[in-house]
Amino acid sequence: MAVGIFDSGLGGLTIWDAVQARLPDQEFVYLADSAHAPYGVRDADDIYELTVAATQRLFDAGCDLVVLACNTASAAALRRMQEGWVPSDKRVLGVFVPLIEALTERQWGDNSPPREVAVKHAALFATPATVSSRAFQRELAFRAIGVDVEGQACGGVVDAIEDGDMILAEALVRSHVDALKRKMPVPDAAILGCTHYPLMKQTFQDALGADVSVFSQADLVADSLADYLERHPDKKGSGEAAFLTTGDPARVSDRATQFLRRKITFTAA
Repeated sequence: MAVGIFDSGLGGLTIWDAVQARLPDQEFVYLADSAHAPYGVRDADDIYELTVAATQRLFDAGCDLVVLACNTASAAALRRMQEGWVPSDKRVLGVFVPLIEALTERQWGDNSPPREVAVKHAALFATPATVSSRAFQRELAFRAIGVDVEGQACGGVVDAIEDGDMILAEALVRSHVDALKRKMPVPDAAILGCTHYPLMKQTFQDALGADVSVFSQADLVADSLADYLERHPDKKGSGEAAFLTTGDPARVSDRATQFLRRKITFTAA
């Protein structure tokens, strides 16, 4: 029984790591579309087509539920997929939901009118495509009022992490935090809106200051997925655990092993 987890690259491994720890008896098929990464600089139609192709590959592998562990895909493709493409017996979930649940202190199924929440000024750090989509602001507006969201497109961070250059990644994060502070000097909270960014959480926290609450997705998604599978056990799937990539399996395996600091072996998708 396997649930699919998809990302354009290796960032989704932060989600895989957390959900595997939270659900040790559940198997997962992880697909990295390394041949087309990064998605964050592509246009919405391109991201949609690539995400549909990857999701279909996971359906073909026996997954009835696929988690888009990629904020860019969730922002640019998920709603369109759910409205016109996903088969009735399958489900595709994004990674915005748990973040918004945490930020607004309410469950996704709570359809009561928007209300005021504790956070008034939120900084969103994400890829250029995620920021330009305004998907986070749109979903947040359904649930909360009076929250000012300032987006900061973090160019270069994903590439640096994928290349294993953490010194460059840290320097870029600090630069992007400085740029955000010029627009929003005192945020209450920061949303790390890319699945690569949990690896840089401490750098974001140090640059923002101890008084800023930093929301990172991995553990939030793991808890939400556990809750979903408890309510929908029929979506646990029939596939076998695997790590798949559209890129060079040897190179991606080496990067993934560095990324998680334990042996991860990818095969060709």
